[in-house]
Amino acid sequence: MPIPPADVSISGPAVSPALPACPQRRGWKATLWNWCVSFGVALAVLTPLRSAVADWNDVPSGSMEPTILPGDRIWVNKLAYGLRVPLTYRWVIQWDEPAPGEIVVLHSPADGQRLVKRLIAGPGDTVAMINNVLIINGRPLAYSSLPESALKEVPRSVQTGRRFAQERLGDRSHAVAAIPSLAPAAGRRNFGPVTVPEGHYFVMGDNRDNSADSRHFGFVPRHRIVGRSSAVAISVDPDRYYLPRFGRWFMGLR
Repeated sequence: MPIPPADVSISGPAVSPALPACPQRRGWKATLWNWCVSFGVALAVLTPLRSAVADWNDVPSGSMEPTILPGDRIWVNKLAYGLRVPLTYRWVIQWDEPAPGEIVVLHSPADGQRLVKRLIAGPGDTVAMINNVLIINGRPLAYSSLPESALKEVPRSVQTGRRFAQERLGDRSHAVAAIPSLAPAAGRRNFGPVTVPEGHYFVMGDNRDNSADSRHFGFVPRHRIVGRSSAVAISVDPDRYYLPRFGRWFMGLR
């Protein structure tokens, strides 16, 4: 019959089972530091992208009515004409030039303010205006009636007291507005002819009687044109508690 083994005792300190480590509580300073670092990294990445690649521009005034309304936020393609060194006017490479009829974003030669205008003429072109009719290189532009559909998303407050037409500039047609009750001198309806110098452009607002543009601050140097806009990103109505105007969201611009 087998004999059972004797009990064996082991001397030494008792071993306790391992317990999970308690998570350390972070103080408010550490949390604030982590938020600041995250925000700084995001800012360091987004700022050069917004400066050199793409951006948006809020429109506070009515100088481009009825095409662009106050409360619109428009998309700005900063790669439309070339690539710049971020946060500078210096070009890395250029592959296109602004063309008449395009909507451009620029820094005003007068005070550096960022503006949205329509490019009217380029280097070497001669520009004049008689009774709100543009004359480019000696030829008056063609004007026609504006379709009612073009004013579908334009508030009545913008339409009141204005007259609208469709202006053809190059191969592009777009809406323009005038204020008949305004004195001719106040709206600069007559000027020129003037010749655009090399490396410069002539810009105007579509709201011809209510726009501070090249008629006031002169020609725009090429490097001050920062991009081209072809669409509204989002839009709100400042006259109705900034409620969204969904009909203008992602709307193309002409």
